[in-house]
Amino acid sequence: MFRDMRLGERLRPMEEAVRILKDNTHGVLALDGDAGYTYAVPVNFAYSDNKIYFHGASSGHKYDAMKNNNKISFCVVEREEILAKDYNTAFMSAIAFGTVRILEDEKERNDAFEIILKKFSPEFMEGGREYVKAEWENVAAFEITIEHLTAKEGY
Repeated sequence: MFRDMRLGERLRPMEEAVRILKDNTHGVLALDGDAGYTYAVPVNFAYSDNKIYFHGASSGHKYDAMKNNNKISFCVVEREEILAKDYNTAFMSAIAFGTVRILEDEKERNDAFEIILKKFSPEFMEGGREYVKAEWENVAAFEITIEHLTAKEGY
């Protein structure tokens, strides 16, 4: 169902792809947008147990796109170095394909926000919980279930 990488020698082990998701803080979410246009949007995220969690507004372009088509891709570029004399770049990246779900169950939403808070503000958990509680009606939590994950190294 998913294509093999054209330059297979650049494919990195699955453990490397998972490490990239664990160690990094932002990626680009690609969605089926309006009028046949792809919609790619950067998001902060947290990874846990083969799932990617992020938050956003409970209305708008991203929210509507996910409701209309839950199939997504998600890209994280860990590093990039310009190799000017080689007319190239060195990089490490991971790409996930999967389905996204808007978390509507209160416990699932809370769990997602806990995962996000632990990644971004582990020393401020109580304040983060209060912030989430104050914004509860305005913010949504999302969960990507990864169906296919690869890592690639370019040089």
